[in-house]
Amino acid sequence: MKIAAAYIRVSTDDQIEFSPASQISRIREYAKRNDYILPDEFIYMDEGISGRKAEKRPQFMKMIGMAKSKPKPFDAILLWKFSRFARNREDSIVYKSMLRKQHGIDVISVSENLGDDKMSILIEALIEAMDEFYSINLSEEVKRGMTEKAKRGGVLSIPPFGYKVENGAYVPVEDEAAIIRRVFADYCSGVGMLRIAKNLNALGVRTHRGSKIENRTIEYWLNNPMYIGKIRWTPTGKTSRNYHNKDSMIVDGQHEAIIDNETWERTQVKMKEQKEKYRKYYSPRDKISHWLVGLCHCSLCGGPLVNCSGYLYCNNRGKGTCTGNGSIKAELLETLVIDNMKSVIAASAPTNITIQSRSSIRNDKPDIYAAQLAAAENRMMRIREAYEAGIDTLEEYGRNKAKINVEIAQIRAQMKRDKPEQTEDDRFDALRANIKDALDIITSPAASAAVKNSAARGFIADIIKRDNTFDIEYYA
Repeated sequence: MKIAAAYIRVSTDDQIEFSPASQISRIREYAKRNDYILPDEFIYMDEGISGRKAEKRPQFMKMIGMAKSKPKPFDAILLWKFSRFARNREDSIVYKSMLRKQHGIDVISVSENLGDDKMSILIEALIEAMDEFYSINLSEEVKRGMTEKAKRGGVLSIPPFGYKVENGAYVPVEDEAAIIRRVFADYCSGVGMLRIAKNLNALGVRTHRGSKIENRTIEYWLNNPMYIGKIRWTPTGKTSRNYHNKDSMIVDGQHEAIIDNETWERTQVKMKEQKEKYRKYYSPRDKISHWLVGLCHCSLCGGPLVNCSGYLYCNNRGKGTCTGNGSIKAELLETLVIDNMKSVIAASAPTNITIQSRSSIRNDKPDIYAAQLAAAENRMMRIREAYEAGIDTLEEYGRNKAKINVEIAQIRAQMKRDKPEQTEDDRFDALRANIKDALDIITSPAASAAVKNSAARGFIADIIKRDNTFDIEYYA
């Protein structure tokens, strides 16, 4: 008998006939009729998740990762329908081709019986095209319906702080509404968002999801037209905190306002003035302001330390969710860290030095290298398909292939270096060698912060900032 796996997916728009129990029942019946063994550990299920993008389905990706094991763990993947596998033809083609051609694992729909002749291949392709059309059309219909509902000022989403949904309408929650009014009044009187957030956290105020109040929470509240009786809806999708997106529509709602228009206008003017005033201090997000950024964390809350005007302080403190008050001059911490590195090089034994193996650092991602290799191999497959389809030239294909081959070689080399069986002395010797190699880069005035940061990440696991001290955890 052959071994089979089962993949079950139920998205939010599916009806009861597609329930997990219904799907697994039909799959088990098919397995029994066709002499397949279906172990429980090979049943993968994603519930309430769209099939449009494979990488957003954790159980699907886990199944694909298992399928790549050698020897192959199962001979086929059984589905209720091909639409459960994917509603995106690109993903469907890539993963089915990889499973069938590279690993000898078939993908079978138990309710859409097809053979392996050329007509069945055509029918399967038509089914996939119809599934993708259905998914895209459903998305467009839902969006169109939401847009029409927005125009009428109806309920579109979970209520913001200050409201609840009652009988299909937003209704003010007086205790929360009073807090919102206080927030607007404080901001208009000159209190900053960070201070407002800290004050609310000290009072035990929490969001509807039970989270602490951050300064960006305050920013969202101050920019939410719901509080003046309006509805904001963006048909094109998420706005990423762009509260003035040109695609957003703001219409009159059917709910009661809890902020008057005069207060709202004063707030908007003040926020605009504040942004213009501090715009010169904004830095591009794609640059590292100091090489220690990303390596240091707060001992109190575990939050990362960020660089502000040459001082490192807890990012969560900046959000208003950490009560720690300590900061340290980046230049001073840099000197202390470099001195510590030099003392490690000079040491004859790993006394008072915390050294972790690389494998212990990555215990939360035991398959990180396998996942990286799988992703690189998947990209290799895609560029080959692009070349065969005439999308890329031979020159482009060769260039992309060489780039991915270098990446694969680097991953495999790193796998060889990261040996969990190293002794403490082995790790210490490796650490000293790594620090020696990197120290010239870290202390060079010509090296950029990003280059120094990359070099330091080769052996620094974490730098924990305490009140007046710090601890460095290395790995080798």
